[in-house]
Amino acid sequence: MSSEDRVSKPDAGMDAPSSSSWADEATNAADASSAPPSVVAQAEQDMNDMAKAQTDGAAGGDAGIIEPSYDVNVKLSDQLSDLQADPNDPLFSTTSFDALGLSDDILKGIYQMRFTKPSKIQERALPLLLRNPPTNMIGQSQSGTGKTAAFVLNMLARIDINLLQPQALVLAPSRELARQILGVIEVMGQFIQGLTVQAAIPMEREKRPNSFTAHIIVGTPGTVMDVARRRALATQNIRVLVLDEADNMLDQQGLGDQCHRVRQSLPPNIQIVLFSATFPKQVTTFAERFAPNANIITLQHQELTVDGIKQLYLDCPSEESKYDVLVKLYGLMTIGSSIIFVRTRDTALAIEQRLNAEGHQVACLTGAFEPSQRDLIIDAFRTGKAKVLIATNVLSRGIDVQTVSLVVNYDLPDNGRGEADPQVYLHRIGRTGRFGRVGVSISLIHGPMSFRMIQDISRYFGIEMTALPNDDWDRVEALIKRVIKSSRAGSNFKTGHTDIDM
Repeated sequence: MSSEDRVSKPDAGMDAPSSSSWADEATNAADASSAPPSVVAQAEQDMNDMAKAQTDGAAGGDAGIIEPSYDVNVKLSDQLSDLQADPNDPLFSTTSFDALGLSDDILKGIYQMRFTKPSKIQERALPLLLRNPPTNMIGQSQSGTGKTAAFVLNMLARIDINLLQPQALVLAPSRELARQILGVIEVMGQFIQGLTVQAAIPMEREKRPNSFTAHIIVGTPGTVMDVARRRALATQNIRVLVLDEADNMLDQQGLGDQCHRVRQSLPPNIQIVLFSATFPKQVTTFAERFAPNANIITLQHQELTVDGIKQLYLDCPSEESKYDVLVKLYGLMTIGSSIIFVRTRDTALAIEQRLNAEGHQVACLTGAFEPSQRDLIIDAFRTGKAKVLIATNVLSRGIDVQTVSLVVNYDLPDNGRGEADPQVYLHRIGRTGRFGRVGVSISLIHGPMSFRMIQDISRYFGIEMTALPNDDWDRVEALIKRVIKSSRAGSNFKTGHTDIDM
């Protein structure tokens, strides 16, 4: 059976997202005034230790956090298929990290992060990932379910600490996600004596290392391909290759060619692990070739929308009035942390400058900033020095800042043809409601096109979004506050049930 048959697919009538990529885009310098000076200055104080700046990406389960309820489907590779039906087989699942045969140093890192037991995805994925001989895996899992910790544990378990050569390679579609993954590795592997990790990401020429010799390398495809071509990265001992946000990474019109070239530079019998919240139909064939005969873990298509995020929309009287709504939302956006997603860099910069000029402190992150400036901005957001971040889709995938309680879609994501892109929508709203925490998303719409797009997204996920009144802001504010401050946003998919009384 092919991966295309085994990976849950989008509806046949829904087009794929845009294939544009921001992984190794040219970093044309943005106006330095775009980042609030106080934000950048404060962030610079936290940049001495990369792991410190990335701890949100590695955080474990807090007390009182409820994991979303969903079913995990497993399709074993051909050589393991005879074990599929036996729930007593150790391959079936695990409910304890102690049962996985991990070293004491790795277990210390897990429990230091307050992971007390595997998540539902980890229960099924970890026994398959850690099995010997190694087998490939394709994992489709919603944001905030522990997939990063799963592939990090596998890498830590497989490296030979006495071999001072790269042995595991992680590819991510953006420098922000690559740095976050690196932080997770450093935190989870903090008790492994001698463990080394390096980032192979776009950076200013004077800061580039001459060689990459760490046990684990985390990078973006273009940079990794470049350092391998320059023979600054020895690949002969690499035994694990991970692609995070793999659907974007394997888009043949985007990063697929770069990923394929990186793969060709590695030993032939490595373990390949692909993870993403979504796998569009057109990507699955390439995934099957990239990770042949893989074990596949998926969620049901109707379960891919994020449980625990209350999804709302507000019909604005005009396009300009969307900005007025942002101003009114500002007080709510600073209860925790918030991300405002827009379509273009120009829109992001214009809104950021306008809000700051009116006394609202916000930051802006797009692919136009220099690499070091992007690092300062995202780290200021992680540490809470900037509570509101305006971003393009550069931040829609994988970034885990656990204080984010509100996501605003100022512009709905589209596929470049004026049609809704539900997969990008899923990645965007997945920045909140991480690991069962409360979360709210608000989409601002105006006119028939955006109304049709919000309806298409609702139908795609089988949910009923809640419309907010546009003529009673006190009521809107009270409703949103109630959800943000509640212990649980509630499941609002499948049944269309809402816990907000309009």
